[in-house]
Amino acid sequence: MNTTCPEPVAYPFGSDEGLALSKAYSDAREADGLIRVRLPYGEPAWLATRYADARLVLGDPRFSRALAEEHDPPRARKFNAQPKAMFNMDAPDHTRLRRLISKAFTIRRVEELRPKVRDLAHQLIDDMVAAGPPADLVEDFALPIPVVVICELLGVPVEDRPRFRGWTDAILSTSSLTAEEGRAKRGELVDYIREIIAARRAAPADDLISAMIEARDVEDKLTEMELLDHCVGLLIAGHETTASQIPSFVFALLEQPEHWARLRDDPELIPAAVEELFRFVPLGSGSAAPRYAKEDIDVGGTLVRAGEPVLVALGAANRDALRFEDPEEIRLDRTNNQHIGFGYGIHHCLGAPLARLELQEALRALLSMLPNLRVAGDITWKSEMLVRGPRTMPVGW
Repeated sequence: MNTTCPEPVAYPFGSDEGLALSKAYSDAREADGLIRVRLPYGEPAWLATRYADARLVLGDPRFSRALAEEHDPPRARKFNAQPKAMFNMDAPDHTRLRRLISKAFTIRRVEELRPKVRDLAHQLIDDMVAAGPPADLVEDFALPIPVVVICELLGVPVEDRPRFRGWTDAILSTSSLTAEEGRAKRGELVDYIREIIAARRAAPADDLISAMIEARDVEDKLTEMELLDHCVGLLIAGHETTASQIPSFVFALLEQPEHWARLRDDPELIPAAVEELFRFVPLGSGSAAPRYAKEDIDVGGTLVRAGEPVLVALGAANRDALRFEDPEEIRLDRTNNQHIGFGYGIHHCLGAPLARLELQEALRALLSMLPNLRVAGDITWKSEMLVRGPRTMPVGW
């Protein structure tokens, strides 16, 4: 077992542009044990890049998210905006809060949304066609779908959508925002959510915010701050990730046109293709959310000592040849695809069923209504963000 503590290397690796993973990740997978990395801010960390190591760190209760509060966690931005929300909790607090929210994201309840998501995707494409090419696949299609859906689930006015993008960009930014600027932007969003909560307290509706208010006011199952933090987290996570993945998935398919043609000719492959693209397309520009060891733990031949953080590179783990055959290839009919694109363990993405549905219906609509879709200009990629993907993507048909 490796018990030394090597000098950390600068992280994250590679460029924000495109979907390729830096060779540094494959080198790390082939290294003996874990490698040591240092992000722009916070303490150094171990980096898990192999599939087995990633599952261990994400799933073993000997690793803690909550312990980050007691440290200077490794991060890509100056300010450490770590709300006391479910994502940053351990059991039993995490279990209590996840149980409250998970009812809104069951497969049955999400499937009830499929006709509405399908109609929305079709309407957005009709509008694009009516306006004529080129269209921006992000602004005109990818962003409205998850925003409309999460706003409806939460009970947030969809007409406020333009404001969400400014808040989300600031909160997920890794740029030179000062701590004061970062907190100010988050404060604006919290104030907005506070207004929505006040309105729902006065006039409850059939939405998730109203249900959480009842759990707070009547059942005393969460605090006021937990209520606010959960609404903020759900609003951001509920649209930003899918809004990035829709154009990234399309880009990956159009880069290898035989994949687009195969899906167009055989739409029954779409669910399996979406899973393969969740495996293949890296969502993050690096690794976030460190797990802290509660005790000394052997991870992949490295002794991680109690109190040390480990970052998990999901994109690299999903291309581990020890787990996936031809990991660098998109295989639309891949079977037994146990990717960890949604994470693993107790923090497995709560909205995974919804994200799957939105991606399936987005691709289905584009393939059927715009079978000759093509990139029609230069793509602008998100930069200095925790997530990666196109910011603008001009397309024609």
